[in-house]
Amino acid sequence: QVQLVESGGGSVQAGGSLRLSCAADGYTYSFYWMGWFRQAPGKEREGVVVISPSDGNTVYADSVKGRFTISRHNGKNTIYLQMNSLKPEDTAMYYCAAAHNEIYSSDYFSPTTYNYWGQGTQVTVSS
Repeated sequence: QVQLVESGGGSVQAGGSLRLSCAADGYTYSFYWMGWFRQAPGKEREGVVVISPSDGNTVYADSVKGRFTISRHNGKNTIYLQMNSLKPEDTAMYYCAAAHNEIYSSDYFSPTTYNYWGQGTQVTVSS
C-alpha cells in the first residue's frame, strides 16, 4: 500500500521560511509527477507546484513563483518544498500528491489527476 508522509509544517511570521518534505513508501517505481497542493478553510484545494521526479521538470502556480522552490531526491520518490517570504495568504493545509500515470499539462493542478495523497501538514503564517 502506497503512503505519502509529509513533515515540516509549522507556524511562522510573515517573511519567514519553512521547508516541507514528502516521502513515499510502498511504491517501487518512480512516479510520473509529484507535487504540493494546499487547502485553506472554506476554499478549494489548489495546486502549488509539481515536479517530474524523472527529469526534474517543474510547474509553479503564479502565486508562489519566486518564493517557493520544489526539489527532489534523485532516485527516490521524495520531494521537498522550500517556502520563503511566506505571506499570511499562504496559510493552509499542505498536501503531497503523486501520480503514477502521465498527466496532460492542463491537468497538472487538477487534484483528481493524482492517485495518492498524504495526510497533510499545517502551515500558518501570521502577520
